[in-house]
Amino acid sequence: MTRARPDRKQRANGVESRRRILEAAVEIAGERGYEGTSIAVVSAKCGLPASSIYWHFKDKDDLIAAVIERSFETWLAAVVLPGEDAGTPLERCVAMAADIARSLVDAPDFLRLGLMLALEHRPVEPQGRVVFREVREVARQRLAEVVRTLFPALDESAVHLLVTYAVAGGDGLFVQRETRGEEVDLVAMFELHARTVYGMAEGMPAGG
Repeated sequence: MTRARPDRKQRANGVESRRRILEAAVEIAGERGYEGTSIAVVSAKCGLPASSIYWHFKDKDDLIAAVIERSFETWLAAVVLPGEDAGTPLERCVAMAADIARSLVDAPDFLRLGLMLALEHRPVEPQGRVVFREVREVARQRLAEVVRTLFPALDESAVHLLVTYAVAGGDGLFVQRETRGEEVDLVAMFELHARTVYGMAEGMPAGG
C-alpha cells in the first residue's frame, strides 16, 4: 500500500483549512457585516488558531476579499442565458433573471459586503472593495454579452445603457429585500425587472 507523500497531505490539509476559514467568514460576515467580522471571531467559529488564518490570508481585508470572490463565483454561474429551446427570447431572459435572483438568495455575500464597501470612503481603499469592483466588471461583461445576443442590432452605447440600468435596478431590488426581508419576493421582482429591461431594448432604434 502506497503511503501519501507528506507534502501531498500538507497540501490537502491546507485546502481543508482554507475551506473551513472561508465558510466561517462567509457566515459571520453575512450576519455581522464587514465591521463585525474579525480574525478572532472567525478563529472561534472555524476552530482553527488565528495563526492558521494568517497563514492563508494577510489580514481581515484579504479574507473579506476572498469571501467576495467565492460568493461571486457561485452567483456568476447563474448568469447564463438558457438555450433557444427554452422558449422565446423574452422567456429565456426572464428565466435567467430568476436564476440570478435565486443565486442572490442563496449566496448574497459578495453583493451585500461589496455594496457596503463600495459606499464607504477610506484613505486607503480596502482590498475587498477593489475585488468587488473587479467582479462587478466581470458581471457587466457577462450581461453585455447577453444583451448583444438578444439584440444584435443595438450599438455599444445602447448596450452600455441597458446593462447599467439592469445592474442598478438589480442592486436596488437586492437592497429592498435586505431591508424588508422575505416580504420581498426577489425572484418575482427580478422577473419583472427583466421584462422591463427587455421592453426598453425592444423600443430602442437599431444602431443606437
